[in-house]
Amino acid sequence: MTYKGIITLDPNQRGGKPCIRGMRITVYDVLDYLASGMTKEDILKDFPYLTAEDIQAALAYAADREKHQMIIYSK
Repeated sequence: MTYKGIITLDPNQRGGKPCIRGMRITVYDVLDYLASGMTKEDILKDFPYLTAEDIQAALAYAADREKHQMIIYSK
């Protein structure tokens, strides 16, 4: 799954944190909801402007970022 075009980075928005489609909801917000026990369906119900693809993109972005961190630390 590619997150390009869904995850946006703007230094003038939310302190430059990765956001969903230029909105004020961050990747961290989505991950935090999932970690707290919310299901994708719960998130979509509470935030109807999000899509299942947005949630999947947040997960893909986090996984990709983690993978890159592991490469940096293993050097």
